[in-house]
Amino acid sequence: MPVFDFSGASDKKPGVQSECTYTTFQSNEKETSPEKPIMILDNSSRQWKHHSCGIFTNPIKRTSFEFKEDDGVFSADIISIDSRFVSLLKWLGENHINVRLSGENKENGYAVYRIRETAFGGGTKLSAEDGFLQFMIERLLASSAPAEIVEDEDEEETGDEMKLTSIQSITDFMTCAGRTLPDNIRLWARRNLAVARSHEVSPEERRHAQRALSIMMNVQWKSNYFEAIDPQEARRILDEELYGMESVKQRIIETIIQINRTHTLPAYGLLLVGPAGTGKSQIAYAVARILKLPWTTLDMSSINDPEQLTGSSRIYANAKPGIIMEAFSAAGESNLVFIINELDKAASGKGNGNPADVLLTLLDNLGFTDNYMECMVPTVGVYPIATANDKSQISAPLMSRFAVIDIPDYTSEEKKIIFSKYVLPKVLKRISLKAEECVVTEDGLDAIVELHKNTSGIRDLEQAAEHIAANALYQIEVDHLTGVTFNAEMVRGLLS
Repeated sequence: MPVFDFSGASDKKPGVQSECTYTTFQSNEKETSPEKPIMILDNSSRQWKHHSCGIFTNPIKRTSFEFKEDDGVFSADIISIDSRFVSLLKWLGENHINVRLSGENKENGYAVYRIRETAFGGGTKLSAEDGFLQFMIERLLASSAPAEIVEDEDEEETGDEMKLTSIQSITDFMTCAGRTLPDNIRLWARRNLAVARSHEVSPEERRHAQRALSIMMNVQWKSNYFEAIDPQEARRILDEELYGMESVKQRIIETIIQINRTHTLPAYGLLLVGPAGTGKSQIAYAVARILKLPWTTLDMSSINDPEQLTGSSRIYANAKPGIIMEAFSAAGESNLVFIINELDKAASGKGNGNPADVLLTLLDNLGFTDNYMECMVPTVGVYPIATANDKSQISAPLMSRFAVIDIPDYTSEEKKIIFSKYVLPKVLKRISLKAEECVVTEDGLDAIVELHKNTSGIRDLEQAAEHIAANALYQIEVDHLTGVTFNAEMVRGLLS
């Protein structure tokens, strides 16, 4: 496994071959500690302090760390290092960045579990922006290691709040991230960085290249590995969000079990088909909550041009990325749930093609190309969930990308239970009314359901609950009643 030799260090003598003193080890730990360190330094000749300052260096031959102690400067060889930190430490050493190590002396050496930047002695900052080292460490921690290099990380500060916008910070990030970035994005970034730095292209081209780099580098490109999900917790969330619909819940739990077995997302997304107001979007949000993924919404009824999804070419001064790429940027990571609303109402466009067909590459998980980014964006961590009222309006190629779940309308008895146990209590809580201050009798419930027997879903029931609760509040405040009980006659008089 290749390791660094600080070949760019200025104190290296010409003609001398650097010697690596350490081996690399692999770790998938998400947090560091003395038991799960970033690296081990030699402490056979001297015990090092818990907090020690100095620089990574390569004095003539050996990879080491130079401790700046009260009684002088002492050097300690690096014995072993988490392979994800190889490029970062090489860069710190080559640039002679002053750092502070946090570690603990153990039998096998000084276990370093945290690295922080210091600026004593006139030392320069890592980049144009403060906090870059912590940002870099957190980003590497969340990254998936390449096949020949492995992950481990130091996490403590909130460095990931910063954004990579300047050419300097983007350059530093690319240097330190190394092969933890997907290969095609890493090569794409190099080309765009060359354009952003070049004086042989127009200022407009440089601006577009820098903007595209900033967008791409601020997205955490994760692997398609998913941790196991607790099916009981998933069921609890579904029961909390939905009443009834046992067949729908069963299908979702089956999907969760499949993810637990394969640790990857299913090959097909979900297409929820049913009447308006039956809770299709609510189901989609519940699934995103179960998967613990950020989610974004694409409303196909409002998209009438494929370019809105794919972005515009950089040849235009006002070019910008498409909605899909912006969703990645807003989420900050590549693993997310795309909720595609009203897939059956996708407009046919203005002669430039059907916007819905643009989704095909996204749904195939083969990668999506944005015209502005000019790069194949990995989509293996994208889970699409679409909603539709009429699946006959969806093209066959799109239908073939989904596992279809039919959402039935609620029966009259189900609507009564949903109104009394879910909808009305939620409304009363929102407007600060107690349950005993607004009561609907059994015949009142029958009247509500009868008035809305020709409507699908529960949206009309929610509006009825709002109206009833508002009327109760009015009577309590104006007529000074202690509570209002609505029977069938009062319900009809109020809602008819």
